[in-house]
Amino acid sequence: MIESNRLEFKRVVNDSLEKEVVGFLNYHEGGEICIGIDDNGTVFGVEDSDDVQKRIVDRIKNNIYPSTMGLFDVITEKMDDKNIVKVLISSGSEKPYYIKKYGMSPRGCYLRVGTTVQPMNKDMIDSLYSKRIRNTLGQLVSPRQDLSFKQLKIFYEENGFDLNEKFLNNLELYTEDNKFNYAAYLLADENGISMKVAKYSGTDKVDLIENAEFGYCSLIKATESILNKLEIENTTKTKITSTVRKEMRLVDPTALREAVINAIIHNEYTNGIPPVFEIFADRFVITSSGGLPQELNQTEFFDGISAPRNKELMRVFKDVKLVEQLGSGVQRILKMYDRNIFKFSPNFLKVSFPIENVGENVGENVGENVGENVGENAFKMNSTQKNIINLVKLDKHVTQADLSKQLNKSVRTIERNMKTLQEAKIIARIGSNTTGYWEVLE
Repeated sequence: MIESNRLEFKRVVNDSLEKEVVGFLNYHEGGEICIGIDDNGTVFGVEDSDDVQKRIVDRIKNNIYPSTMGLFDVITEKMDDKNIVKVLISSGSEKPYYIKKYGMSPRGCYLRVGTTVQPMNKDMIDSLYSKRIRNTLGQLVSPRQDLSFKQLKIFYEENGFDLNEKFLNNLELYTEDNKFNYAAYLLADENGISMKVAKYSGTDKVDLIENAEFGYCSLIKATESILNKLEIENTTKTKITSTVRKEMRLVDPTALREAVINAIIHNEYTNGIPPVFEIFADRFVITSSGGLPQELNQTEFFDGISAPRNKELMRVFKDVKLVEQLGSGVQRILKMYDRNIFKFSPNFLKVSFPIENVGENVGENVGENVGENVGENAFKMNSTQKNIINLVKLDKHVTQADLSKQLNKSVRTIERNMKTLQEAKIIARIGSNTTGYWEVLE
């Protein structure tokens, strides 16, 4: 093995890491840094690969500007029975990149030249800055090229698509030079993108009681997991008056679903900030980064004019029936809520749904009646089992690991409760453990 214009070896992580990364970011082909290999190609390995990965990620994120999120990946691989750490770096779209503490100067800006990195002169820096453009997901090269799409294919097959060898090409998941693009990275079985659902006990962020994380998988699967989690949190309350008993959700479920999907589809992923979903005592808040697409003003946004920031994602979400039609999401929300629930800023778009009847202690969990037609009279289900049934109804391919994350229970607890439900003939496993699915027995 020898170093090249796209390959750099390092025996250990040293002070030149940021310089090497900046050089590849500014280079039109990007590159790869292998930690644990010396300049002669001899493999020494690293002792604690997890710690090395964490330190590398922190340094790249914090010491280089503009944001490098989405432009690099850090992985561990075996070579000669030893662990090496690879830093995979894409060519960035916001050149010139530079070491933050030195600014956009010859001391901070570097470029890969052959097997070395060289400082840029002022004319080179000015030229790159003047040509800086914002790339789309389709133009941006994925930080990883070893992608698989089993999860995505399952969603397409379940929606009646006959897939062939041109499946990924038809979804425009390649760049012009036949590399996986960033849309492919988001839709792949494994990636570095994670979204969080945070729950607070009050009306501010002081008391965090839950911080569930969903991601590192196909964006479609992560989206369904978030929708399922919010379905559970969006409980039903019952208001009793002298004349009527009225049941209602905390937030209109259709509007909430549309806001979640809009936030995920139209998020500006290239800045490294994923959507965030927050639950307070008096509201549900959904925040996506990027603000309004530059093609739209607020009037056009509220009129339902569609200008997808990420057209590749919109195409896939529409194919798998998560989106019904372009521009319909905002209109569905406005049928139930006023425009003032939307807050705009240059870098973010926030939707804040007020909770109806906040403070009334008259409700039960959304799964309270789930057992009526599945043996409730013969078998008394606990709350965990009711929630399992609810999630299985929403997604028959849900795994026990997924249920563990969504319900904030250990995998062992999920396994024990699902075994009890199977023995009571309330649920059944159809097919094998790897390719089968769950079914609720009516």
